[in-house]
This record gives sequence, C-alpha cells and structure tokens, in this order.
Amino acid sequence: METITVNASEKYDVIIGGGLLKNCGEYVRKVTKAEKIALISDDNVSGIHSDKVKKSLSEAGFDVCSFVFPHGEASKCSDTLNKIYGFLAQNHFTRTDCIIALGGGVTGDMAGYASATYLRGMDFIQLPTSLLAQVDSSVGGKTAIDIPEGKNLVGAFKQPKLVLCDTEALRTLPRDFLIDGMGEVVKYGMIKSAPLFDILLNHDIDSIWEVMEDIIARCVSIKRDVVEADEFDKGERMLLNFGHTLGHSIEQYYHYTGISHGRAVAKGMEMITRLAESKNMCRSGLTDELLTALKKYCLDITVEPEAKDLGGACLNDKKRAGSSISVIICSDIGVSSAVKMTVDDFESFLK
Repeated sequence: METITVNASEKYDVIIGGGLLKNCGEYVRKVTKAEKIALISDDNVSGIHSDKVKKSLSEAGFDVCSFVFPHGEASKCSDTLNKIYGFLAQNHFTRTDCIIALGGGVTGDMAGYASATYLRGMDFIQLPTSLLAQVDSSVGGKTAIDIPEGKNLVGAFKQPKLVLCDTEALRTLPRDFLIDGMGEVVKYGMIKSAPLFDILLNHDIDSIWEVMEDIIARCVSIKRDVVEADEFDKGERMLLNFGHTLGHSIEQYYHYTGISHGRAVAKGMEMITRLAESKNMCRSGLTDELLTALKKYCLDITVEPEAKDLGGACLNDKKRAGSSISVIICSDIGVSSAVKMTVDDFESFLK
C-alpha cells in the first residue's frame, strides 16, 4: 500500500492498494464529520461494489443513501446532474454531509461537480474503480459535465478530502476498460517520465498487471506535482491535456458514444505528434515510438475524421484563450510544452 499526499488548496491523501473498498469506512471517518453519505455510482459499478462499500460506511457510523445513474459518457450531462440535485434535496442532505463517487471518470466528474455546487459545497471523496480514474481523473479536483458543443465545458474545481484507489477493483473491469485507462498512462510517460514510458515498452496489456500498483503510483505522483504547481490550470497543468484537444473533438464527433475517452486521447496523441514531427517540432521517429507503445495496449485505432476535420470543434477547447490556443506537444519522450498558436495558425497546423 502506498500513500501520496496532495498539497493543493485542500490537502488530502491518495491511498493505493488492494482491499480498500471493503475497509473504506475507517478511512472516510478520519476525513469528514458528515453524518450522511450520498453514494453516487453508475448501474455497472453499483452492482459490483456498492454493497461492500455501504456495509463498511454503515459500520463506521454513516447513514448511506445511494444514487445510481445509467453508465456511459452520455450520462455526463445536465439532466443527470439535476437528478442528483433532486436526490440530495429529497433526502435532506446538508452542507455538513458528504458525497462519495464510486466508479470511473464519469461518476467522479458528476459527483464532484454536484459536491462543488449543491448548497455551495459539500465534502467530497473519490473511490475510483477504473484505471483511468485511478491514474488521472480522481486526482486534482477537476469536475465537469459535457454539453453538445463540447466535452467538459461546464465544471468547477473541487478537491476531494480523500482518494482510495483499490487495485483489486481493477480486476473486475472488462478488458476494454483496462485498455481505455492505459491511454492516460501512456500520456503520463510521454509528457513527464521516460522511465515510466520504458516500463510500458517492456510490458503489454496482459503483463502490465505485474507492475500495476507501481504505474498507478507513478502517474498519481506526476499529477500531484503538476497540480501543486498549477492547481487552477493556468500554466503547467495544461500539459496533462496532451492528446486531449483532438481527443475530445473525436469524442464529440462520435457523440460521446462511439469511442471511449482513453482511445480518443490515444488517437489525439498520435495525431498531434505526427503533425509536430512533420513540422520539425519534435524528435524524428517519435511518432513511431509512441505507436509502438500504443500497439502494446491495443490503442492503435483508426477514426473517421482527420486532424484537419477537427479544427472547428477544437476552438471550444478549454485551453483556448481569446484568439489563441495552447497546443500540447512532446518534443521527446518525457519532454512536453504548451505551444501558443493563433486560431489561424492552429488550423494551418492541423492541415
């Protein structure tokens, strides 16, 4: 078991290890004075994990109420959010109570945004059950919903009180969810850690289990360092969005149902690196090296739109500021930067 402390506007621990969900109550009791817990999960995760989580929370003295919504990115919307608000009101939750997200990135975003906004703020705890959520979305305090015009365009910063990454929960995931999470893991190697990238090259989707706890800890440590340096996404934190500008546009192209987040990010990383290499903005051969890693984790996918077709959707990206947009480019493995371009230059870059 490993504990990584995040010193953001709210200091909290990210605990990584096996069996944490069945003992979550003792950890949660240490970080909140809440009497009631709103346990939010989707209909896939709830059937697998909710009973043991509720049992542990109840044994720790909490009154637990559950809200379950349909799984999938399409649920990360204002309609689901309003239903969560209604559930909280109908069950008489107060500002001193707590919301817990049990599930993947969609659940964490929905529950986190609700906790940031209902009654102007409630305690929030993350129990991520997907690899993508454990290595990335559960840490750092970004919460959001999607709107038809783009992904994550409406949201708030809300740091959790605690994050428990139960590695045993990953064993319950379908293979596709493991593949999806590896897209974010490859991203961390590309932007900040050549040693992590080497580990990925020395394993594949089947053997990565041998080092799973280590790679989760490495990714969380990288994100911790970035968040502490730039909690509110004004500078260095933009680097965490490598592959995401095009990736989010790919997700939007498929209406958030045709391609998963991790796969879209993987394709976005490949597209942006290929473009950068063609314009001598990164080391020669970098695209092939990235593709080698992506293939090991079944992330070498094809999509219908080309990069030049995604420019319009990218202009709603959160990294746009006025008439410019910051494009995240890796010049080598573990070396990344935000390159500021005008909108016209960016559209030319994509061609």
